[in-house]
Amino acid sequence: MEYLIRFVQQHETFRKPEVEALAELLKIKFRWVSYSDDTPFAIIDFEDTENPTKAARDLVSRSILVSKMYELWGRGTDFDSLHADIRNRTEHIWPDYQASTFRFEFDSYHGTHPNDEKWRLIESFSYMKFTGRIVMSRPENQFIVFEDYKLDAPKPHNVFFGREVAEGGRKAMNKYNVKKRHYIATTSMDAELSLVTANMALSAPGTIAYDPFMGTGSFPVSCAHFGAAVFGSDLDGRSIRGKKGRNVASNFKQYGTSDLYLGGVTADLTNSPICSGRFLDAIVCDPPYGVREGLKVLGHVKEKLQQEVILSNGVPAHLQSDYVPPKKPYSFVRMLDDILDFSAIRLVDGGRLCMWMPVAGAKEDPEATPEGLEEPAKEEPEAEEYAIPQHPALALVAESKQHFNKWSRRLITYRRLQDSEISQEALTAYGMQRLELQASNQTGETTRANDLNDFRKKYFEGFKNP
Repeated sequence: MEYLIRFVQQHETFRKPEVEALAELLKIKFRWVSYSDDTPFAIIDFEDTENPTKAARDLVSRSILVSKMYELWGRGTDFDSLHADIRNRTEHIWPDYQASTFRFEFDSYHGTHPNDEKWRLIESFSYMKFTGRIVMSRPENQFIVFEDYKLDAPKPHNVFFGREVAEGGRKAMNKYNVKKRHYIATTSMDAELSLVTANMALSAPGTIAYDPFMGTGSFPVSCAHFGAAVFGSDLDGRSIRGKKGRNVASNFKQYGTSDLYLGGVTADLTNSPICSGRFLDAIVCDPPYGVREGLKVLGHVKEKLQQEVILSNGVPAHLQSDYVPPKKPYSFVRMLDDILDFSAIRLVDGGRLCMWMPVAGAKEDPEATPEGLEEPAKEEPEAEEYAIPQHPALALVAESKQHFNKWSRRLITYRRLQDSEISQEALTAYGMQRLELQASNQTGETTRANDLNDFRKKYFEGFKNP
């Protein structure tokens, strides 16, 4: 039997990759019978599965972008063809449901019916001879009539009929709502996309996830919700430590996942204390875009300050309690490259890197600009600013985009290849390119943030066309 997925009609480019990630995690085989970003209705068929209903429930139980899953009893382009398909597909199983309590419901996308018309359409299903009681709250079986309209069309172009078998995991969004969270910052990722990112990272009990730009811990908190052991780091240790009892650790305490929080350290990606062995199952991150004050890493552009500084009393400066380590400007492109190389060295076979990155141009969209970023000047958008970074040891799994008014950002998901799958020639060439990039950065170091970050420059220019 085929199954109908009722998605939420938002974050459309994230929906299909999230379901596929969960199928990989749970080792469930299925195929897409139909899917489109333009509709919330998708149809799948489970392959070589003894208990497809159980597989359906397992697949969507933790999905954030799936509302519910249904056994597909019929489909058509109008109600006459729908009734004919229902008879053809399911007439042999009607007796199993005729005496149970039940309820009929309508779900019309881009359309509606007056109540008397709904009653007339529901009566058209009387040939199934349901004799059980109608129960509006928690019936044994809930049947749904789905209608899919084109925008402003007078009639639906697709109609479906199904029996509810599973509910998605969207209730977790309320639990992890950042407005209810103990400790947040202005740029904390919202619960919905943070949990989706954790699903894309295949977070589960027995896995280890790391966030190199942890901030207040949105991604580690979401990964821990699904049972992963988590830890992170940040260049600004104050964001991890917090103050007055509000810190990253207090968030885990709030959600009862303190036993999964391994801790946080002050570090940047170019001076990381994380060992280079391949032990991480996932790396999840939303790197800083450098809009406010430009990207920074530990170090100094002045050669004399790149060495250890000894105070007049003979004590190294970095051992002082009030020591503030120097920072130097950092190239955004170099950061993306460093993230991929860091991940390739530390991810296990099949481990995932889920990385957010900005895109300069975007289509118009009613969604608001993320909290913490001001709206740029109102100008026409331009093409994407950065190509998707590539690494010989990492295979691109999915690219999903979140649109804002004049810019957008995308979640890029990679899978760590097995060593036997990696081209050694490509790996050698990539290593040479990294050396050249590092050398060019060192010889042409600048203190101007815009010179190192085209996105920052375009952001404040309003993404003007050239």
